[in-house]
Amino acid sequence: MTDRGASSKRTAEAGAETREEEVAPGKPWHHLADGTFRNPKGCPSRGQGRMRHAGPFFLEMLKMGARKVEVPEGHVVPRAAAVRDLQTHADGSEDYLTWLGHASFLMRVGGLTVLTDPYLTTFAGPAGLGPRRYVKSGVPISALPQIDILAVSHNHYDHLDERALARLPGKNRMTVVVPLRLGRFFRERGFPNVIELDWHERHEVRGVSITALPVVHWSRRSGFDTNRTLWAGFALKSEHHHVFFGGDSGYGPVFREIGEAYGPFDTALLGIGAYEPREMMKASHATPEEAVQMGLDLKARRIVGMHWGTVLLTIEPPFEPPVRFLKAADEMGYASEDTWIMRIGETRPLAGAWPSNA
Repeated sequence: MTDRGASSKRTAEAGAETREEEVAPGKPWHHLADGTFRNPKGCPSRGQGRMRHAGPFFLEMLKMGARKVEVPEGHVVPRAAAVRDLQTHADGSEDYLTWLGHASFLMRVGGLTVLTDPYLTTFAGPAGLGPRRYVKSGVPISALPQIDILAVSHNHYDHLDERALARLPGKNRMTVVVPLRLGRFFRERGFPNVIELDWHERHEVRGVSITALPVVHWSRRSGFDTNRTLWAGFALKSEHHHVFFGGDSGYGPVFREIGEAYGPFDTALLGIGAYEPREMMKASHATPEEAVQMGLDLKARRIVGMHWGTVLLTIEPPFEPPVRFLKAADEMGYASEDTWIMRIGETRPLAGAWPSNA
């Protein structure tokens, strides 16, 4: 080995040792001594190479934002029909899944109604700022059934919509499950029953367990709180169904670890959009192909694409993700009935099969 090579190796090893020393005493690896969190071992981290792409990215986003998004026919269920179909399922006893758009789902698991990442109003930002939805929520807030569990993966505005929270009825009745240090946000807004979970911690609500699981992402609500609250995916398990909700995530070896420790899953809800440019987004969002690999790693029987077709966040064509997702799923061995691309506002029963192009 040359002197330069040996020096580089020592520098890398010293860096690794420094990173280990940053861990908060007595805490898991993702807890840092400065009070922030980081991604699982072996997974990409934000920062490297981002600044080189930031200028062109934001310029391209401004151009895209100035153009009207052409929404394909059939992408959205007419609201009246969506409300009727949801009501039919809500009045029954079967488990079901309704896509409200982006990463927001309404589902019934084990007799409980669960709402995930409720971005249900117009803007993914504060005070009427930020990216604007180009399609409305699949079902209006006023038509939602009573929520038993509100599960929020992290604090980004396109997953945690303060205006929607203010309009949610039944705050005293529902249980809010969030990653570490996000509980105060909800208690200050009138939610008394809030459970904070670290990765791999579990809580049970009337026979349905919810476990916070590591994913590859980050958190920030303002300019001064980067990674001060944790981010997570969730496993929801009842007697008859096991659901993985991925929140926001890039791809990494952690999904194989989750599959080995917690799988198999019946249904995995996986982000397939907001992935370009890759150097900026690889530590935040998976490509459609990576999402399929996540499903395989998780040992998921059925995979459902989400986090697309709702709001412009990145520069790939807005309706490219499902095309790539279905193609990759077919090539990687998923049957068409186990690869779901849903319409916004659509409700499907979780039992049995359902054609992906229905």
